[in-house]
Amino acid sequence: MPSIHNVVIIGSGPAGLTAAIYTARANLNPLVLEGEPSSTSDQPGGQLMLTTEVENFPGFPEGIMGPELMENFRSQAVRFGADARQEKVSRVDLSERPFKIWVGDPEAPEPSYLAHSVIVSTGARSLMLDLPRERELIGHGVSTCATCDGFFFRDHHIAVVGGGDSAVEEASFLTKFADKVTLIHRRDELRASKIMQERAFKNPKIEMLWDHQVSAVHGASKLEGITVRNVKTGEEAALGVTGLFVAIGHRPNTDLFNGVLTTDENGYLVTGPGTATNVDGVFACGDVQDHTYRQAITAAGSGCMAAIDTERWLEANGHHV
Repeated sequence: MPSIHNVVIIGSGPAGLTAAIYTARANLNPLVLEGEPSSTSDQPGGQLMLTTEVENFPGFPEGIMGPELMENFRSQAVRFGADARQEKVSRVDLSERPFKIWVGDPEAPEPSYLAHSVIVSTGARSLMLDLPRERELIGHGVSTCATCDGFFFRDHHIAVVGGGDSAVEEASFLTKFADKVTLIHRRDELRASKIMQERAFKNPKIEMLWDHQVSAVHGASKLEGITVRNVKTGEEAALGVTGLFVAIGHRPNTDLFNGVLTTDENGYLVTGPGTATNVDGVFACGDVQDHTYRQAITAAGSGCMAAIDTERWLEANGHHV
């Protein structure tokens, strides 16, 4: 059997790597299972690896590229003793301690790692339209976060796709910067709450495009326009937008923990008090348990919280090194 780690951190976005920095500085020698570069759902570094310039993370007045920021997080964690490995967790057994964790073959008779405690920071992924060129243009005109990227679209014509509260909130926020925002929805009425709808309908910068969906995005190095299709007639038309915000929802990466860790109605892990889950010794942080803020800075903050909660739990249970 493998040796037992004080803490294994599953995931390596801002939350997981901040947890790694804090647990490493507490001499807990954390093992960070970062995910695999080929994986779209739990890639090392999280969603910031898909972004370009990050201007709202404190401490970088000139901004910093998303991948560079995450490499800084990782380097800082490793400097203090974190063991970061680009391996994807395929199975966990949280039924008893030490917890068992598999990478590679989930049916292997022996686990790959054992842990006294686990921090889950597997994040969430934005649901996309699954169109050619869509992912290549993320950070180059295509975005999933108005709070993160709206500033870059001052005086642009922007399209927002979706019909729920998130889409309407994104559209309303973007009117602070954009010259015009077209809200594209495949139905003839919004799913958003009435108060959100009223705000959108009263906003002179927001134009509704009912019964349509985006059928293509265009641009070599940056978004140059989109094609929309009428879902009732099939007729297509060009829309000359230079920004496209996809707001059709997020999906937390919780498949590993189905039936074991408690989730809310949207699939996010439930935590409390603090970052504790329903399994004693298992903690969660970042977007996997946060469906409200979904920012790098809030994820990092919750990673710090999870690290402190874990350190205190290990001390209370006699596992502190």
